Amino acid sequence: MTAALHTSMLTSLPLLARGKVRDNYAVGDDRILMVASDRLSAFDVIMGEPIPGKGALLTQMALFWFDKLGPNGLNICPTHLTGDAPESVVTPAEVPQVVGRSMLVKRLKPLPVEAVVRGYLAGSGWKEYQENQAVCGVQLPAGLKNASKLPEPIYTPAAKAAAGDHDENITFEQTVAMIGLDLATRIRDISIQIYKAASEIAAAKGIIIADTKFEFGLDADGTLTLMDEVLTPDSSRFWPAESYQEGINPPSFDKQFVRDWLEQAQVDGKPWDKTPPSPRVPNEVIAKTAAKYQEALARLTA
Repeated sequence: MTAALHTSMLTSLPLLARGKVRDNYAVGDDRILMVASDRLSAFDVIMGEPIPGKGALLTQMALFWFDKLGPNGLNICPTHLTGDAPESVVTPAEVPQVVGRSMLVKRLKPLPVEAVVRGYLAGSGWKEYQENQAVCGVQLPAGLKNASKLPEPIYTPAAKAAAGDHDENITFEQTVAMIGLDLATRIRDISIQIYKAASEIAAAKGIIIADTKFEFGLDADGTLTLMDEVLTPDSSRFWPAESYQEGINPPSFDKQFVRDWLEQAQVDGKPWDKTPPSPRVPNEVIAKTAAKYQEALARLTA
């Protein structure tokens, strides 16, 4: 295994924020250096043990999708990439912390909406469907099962939470109240368009994208721009097509493996309550999680 980067420590640029995975640094007043660490978060708690190589894998996968979906590919929506090399804005001594795991992006005004698209019934969506035959206010047909493919992808937005809190599922009408009808409609329509296009690309590589989330911002001219990460195992639920079966949870290429382990984990002899401190993740779980991320990238880019 390569050495893991739990937390970047750049001193040549001002630190803007540390997220669950990414450390963001200001580059002037119009760009941001996004460094994807190897941190692993689950249930909105950052684990103490990083996944070696995870940040580089996430970055490579995001760049793959930005290339497919952005101006160089299907041109569905402008992206936040500047095209500049991340290594060009740090000192030579800091390059090892940046190379292969960073994106130099436009500084945007983030919109307070997580654009979630679901093509299959899974996770919290399946739980909610069992209670009221709907997901986030979207009524669905009767008789669906766990992991059922939906008749059409549905848009189920969430309001971005403050750091450490859980995002809150909201209705489309609530997003209209937050950002206006025009922006809310464009985000919904573009998100569904991206999901459908990406699903076709992934299907050709034997991967089902069950659901995913996107983030958008506005540039200085007010142009709606796709930002942050896109279609990675951290922001999406990927299933191997060959083992998909309606009615059961398919094995996934994301951090569901570590989530499943955490559901059984204990702290001080009691089941973990999903608050810090987290249980110590054993090396075997770290290695298997890393392997799932690696397989997803290898399949997509083969």
